[in-house]
Amino acid sequence: MKLSISSAAQVAEEWFNLLFTPLKASHYLELVNPLWNYRQLQARVESVWDETPDCRTMTLRPGKGWRRHRAGQHIRVGVEIAGMRHTRTYSISSPPERNDGCITITVKATPGGRVSHHLVRNVTPGSYLPIGLPQGDFVMPEAVPARALYITAGSGITPIMSMLRSMSANGALPDVYHMHFSPHAFNVIYGRELRQLATDHPRYKQKLIFTQAGDSSAAIVNHFTPAMTAEFCADWRDRDVWVCGPQALVDAVTVAWNEAGLASHIHVEQFHAALVAANTDVKGGRIRFKQSGREVEATGQTDLLRVAEDAGLNPAHGCRMGICHGCNAKVLSGQVRDVRTGKVTDCESGELVQICVFAPSGDVEIDL
Repeated sequence: MKLSISSAAQVAEEWFNLLFTPLKASHYLELVNPLWNYRQLQARVESVWDETPDCRTMTLRPGKGWRRHRAGQHIRVGVEIAGMRHTRTYSISSPPERNDGCITITVKATPGGRVSHHLVRNVTPGSYLPIGLPQGDFVMPEAVPARALYITAGSGITPIMSMLRSMSANGALPDVYHMHFSPHAFNVIYGRELRQLATDHPRYKQKLIFTQAGDSSAAIVNHFTPAMTAEFCADWRDRDVWVCGPQALVDAVTVAWNEAGLASHIHVEQFHAALVAANTDVKGGRIRFKQSGREVEATGQTDLLRVAEDAGLNPAHGCRMGICHGCNAKVLSGQVRDVRTGKVTDCESGELVQICVFAPSGDVEIDL
């Protein structure tokens, strides 16, 4: 019987695995080159570039198993900090048309952000990071819209930058209006490139709005308003709008479009769950992690994933916003509160919950 090349390779791999169990062929390939690892997709950091003092663009070379992304999609990125694996989601900022096999992500170090600070301050060229495949439907349509409106703030510009770069790579930008909010003129992410795009593409209209005057301690002076949009883009009602940025911006734009009866025209990207305001009397409790035997006190404001990580555990997780179910864990007893809705669930019978978006409501025991 004649075997195909792929079948022969598979047979050889199976024999190799039997001979060297418990290790597998993939383990040895990973030792030679981590990008050959087909058990887990890896990326090598090729270069880093500081966009602003607290924001860095990293060029990544994905390994075996990568697939081309669509402009606007995101990936999960893993890092190891103090022996614990953490995963966060970042937009791909490079266009799909890039032909060197690399992609870029742009990360802003956020206050209290362990992973973002690690990526911005500590990751160097030559490092390897586990990554996920491209995901998300906040994408540029296959048929580029004749007229579009982008509203972004801070690092929320990253998926839009992938779209702008993609359209530029394919010729000329169509009729695009772009409002971007940044604290100051000197810390606009991609500031130089945005100015160059406006010069090279006359149909790309850009408005930079600075939210703070003077030093960083100054009060915010500019928020998004519908009037601001109408002044900049008179035909905003006739355009689809793509919005990405802090939750306050996303909420304000969503309300404005809903009130105008244009809910179907809005496309939103966000990487944090929208939280409902918790009552001041919301209670926490004592959290017991059954498998590890650890017990800690927790407030009713902190999600159970963060409680577990602060206790030194390393539970599986993905999106951290209640979408992917990668953090599902069984709550054996107690009550938990959904931080997105405020609804309290009694888990006395044992129930799988997404611990990234549930906080304790009293004493809780979890099977971790």
